[in-house]
Amino acid sequence: MDRVQKQKLKKFIRELESIRGRHTELVSVYVPAGYELIKIIQHLQQEQSTASNIKDSKTRKHVIDSLDRAIVHLRLYKKTPDHGLAVFAGDASDKDNKTDIQVWSIEPPEPIKVRLYRCDQTFMLDILRDMFADREVYGLIVIDNREGNIGLLKGNTITQIYKADSDVPGKTTKGGQCLVFGSSVELEDGKSIKIEDLKVGDNVKSYNFKEKKFIYSEVLDKWIRDKKEIFIIKTEKNKVECSKDHLFFLENGKTKAAEELTKNDILLDNNAKPIKIKNIKRINKKVDMIDISVKNRNFIANCVIVHNSQQRYARIRAWAAHDFYKKIAAVVNKQFLEMKEELKGIIIGGPGPTKETFFDGAYLNNELKKKVIGLKDIGDTGESGLHELVEKSADLLAQESITKEKELLNRFFTMLAKEPEKTAYGKKEVENALMKGSVDTLLLSEDLEDDYIDNITTKAEKFGTKVELVSMETKEGVQLKGLGGIGAILRFAVY
Repeated sequence: MDRVQKQKLKKFIRELESIRGRHTELVSVYVPAGYELIKIIQHLQQEQSTASNIKDSKTRKHVIDSLDRAIVHLRLYKKTPDHGLAVFAGDASDKDNKTDIQVWSIEPPEPIKVRLYRCDQTFMLDILRDMFADREVYGLIVIDNREGNIGLLKGNTITQIYKADSDVPGKTTKGGQCLVFGSSVELEDGKSIKIEDLKVGDNVKSYNFKEKKFIYSEVLDKWIRDKKEIFIIKTEKNKVECSKDHLFFLENGKTKAAEELTKNDILLDNNAKPIKIKNIKRINKKVDMIDISVKNRNFIANCVIVHNSQQRYARIRAWAAHDFYKKIAAVVNKQFLEMKEELKGIIIGGPGPTKETFFDGAYLNNELKKKVIGLKDIGDTGESGLHELVEKSADLLAQESITKEKELLNRFFTMLAKEPEKTAYGKKEVENALMKGSVDTLLLSEDLEDDYIDNITTKAEKFGTKVELVSMETKEGVQLKGLGGIGAILRFAVY
């Protein structure tokens, strides 16, 4: 069904929706494609006999007269139309003292598959409504480590159904593996310095675990972070006051965060010798701490070998990203599995490699994973990212109306800029070109009045002009509205 057919069907439905019967007196008849009309007529004649038993005289007369009008109308057809026929009859008058029995019919743009007769207070229109409902649906996922967006593409409409911001730290944000002000750090000259007095470029004492010897390593970065609690790790020699995520090296070379340590763990001192933990204390207190990054990834703090921020921070980002992908996938799996049968495909987009990580990981349900038809690199997230994803997926959505509509309108606007003599816009100019047989393609905004659309479409058909109804769901459609809601691509220039 093209957009013009859809518009006519919508107008037909709107007209019948406005009619209400006093009682169950409005007649709806659906004749399926290929069904014999004579059988429908015979059925309606039987219903006329049954209607004679209706107690209310006015209702009885309306039903019998409506059935009679429907039968007369059906007899005008020699055979059932290819797509079947829908016939409606009833009193269209809105005045109690006046009767106006009318009959309406439509040969629908899609085949009718059911045989139906109903007499009710309203016409039965659901079968026709279902014809212009968009059945093909595409799932849209836009994701990066900042934000995730889930949407649907139905016909020309892009709808965001879920949005989530992530807790993944940005790449340029510093980590949180910190020590309190006043913590002592050993330098290459054998002296110690307070961590807050360190400068980028200073060399600190560091341990090479591979060669099992001490070396001196450059401080690459330094920053301050605010923390809400302090962990105090007391050893036989000293104590280290730090954030909960600060990593300590164990005697086996592995690492543990302060919050994971127990008194049974054995740390390494400033000579790389085992040292026991005597006590671990946690204090809830808001305090600023210092964090540093060291080239060799460890240094000596208060006579204990500790890890610097870099590697731990990368793991924090990875964990946070993993949790975020799981969160997005949970919503996708729930929403998209419920519409699995109507879901034609899924497209995933986003800046950078995140979309590949999300798709390749074990996040999406396997049934949904099979429906992924493409991954697209886009520069944005949010609702604008969903729209960009559709635009970048023209190759995947080549048969979808939104893409064809955008291509047609972009062609019109390009010609308007480069070949203005081959275009027209505004009612007066377009109608003038149309009556001269110059219009190849007529572009009409759905925002125009129905009667105007019907009248100009009828004129266009006489000249073999293609008619395209343009939605208001795209920026191009809004642009056309700004030109009066009507435009034309011409066969030849009109002067």
